[in-house]
Amino acid sequence: MELRNLRTFQQVAEQNSFTAAANALGYSQSTVSFQIKQLEQELACLLFERINHTITLTEQGRHLLDYAQRVLHMTEEFQQNMHENSEPEGVVHIVTPDSICETMMMSHYLDFYEKYPNISVKFSTGDTVDMFRMLDRNEADLILTLDSHVYSHDYIIAREERMQMHFVTAAGSKYVGKKALSIRQILHEPFLLTEKGMGYRRALDNALEKMSLQVQPILELGRTDILTEILSSGVGISFLPDFVTKKTVEEGKLAYLDVVDVDVEVWKQLLYHRNKWISHTLRCFIDYVKQAEFSNP
Repeated sequence: MELRNLRTFQQVAEQNSFTAAANALGYSQSTVSFQIKQLEQELACLLFERINHTITLTEQGRHLLDYAQRVLHMTEEFQQNMHENSEPEGVVHIVTPDSICETMMMSHYLDFYEKYPNISVKFSTGDTVDMFRMLDRNEADLILTLDSHVYSHDYIIAREERMQMHFVTAAGSKYVGKKALSIRQILHEPFLLTEKGMGYRRALDNALEKMSLQVQPILELGRTDILTEILSSGVGISFLPDFVTKKTVEEGKLAYLDVVDVDVEVWKQLLYHRNKWISHTLRCFIDYVKQAEFSNP
């Protein structure tokens, strides 16, 4: 049984697609099909059911996937131990929301590069659903969420922290300084929010829905730097994490509103799949992000 065939099988199983596996591995689709056929002939069993252009693991296929993951993890561990004294190198793929991606790139990337010049970092952005889909298909090494608290046996939480959130507006707004505001008092104002269904925006919408309320923003945008700039000009109200608005508030351009009847729990969580092999390179990245991103977001 060849390791390359096991790797191909793992990719097909995790991505649920011969085409996607071929793209990920840099093979032609015919090569992937041939390698899977080799495995099925060698093991004398069917690994995938193929119905109407869709594939599903058979019972034997599910057993082989568990075996393949363990074998490939041990192979990677052996290869890593052979080079344990060498500098970490390779590619790490992390998926984040837009706002965190921007913060990591602007605040930490150059420092990370100086510490680990041989590690290439691939950043992607997506909503929470996309992130977990990518983890499940092994299309990403890690995700950093900014959403309601997530827990599942399938994922390891490397680090987590509850984030402070506020309704925020221009410092000159008539609502600044007023105590114990109700969300109903400000809901008619123009709102500038991140995209619907994304992270903390979804958490806010869910909280309002429980109160039989909804917000209709005049602008939806993933770029929190642009949102804060527009807010500073005197237009609208937004709902943002404090780490996004802290500097602008300290500069006196924005101010937090004392809205007391909306309690939205938003968590920043660094997660990876329980079956993911943590190489020395990936471990270095995880340890760096845990320290830098959580202690000084």
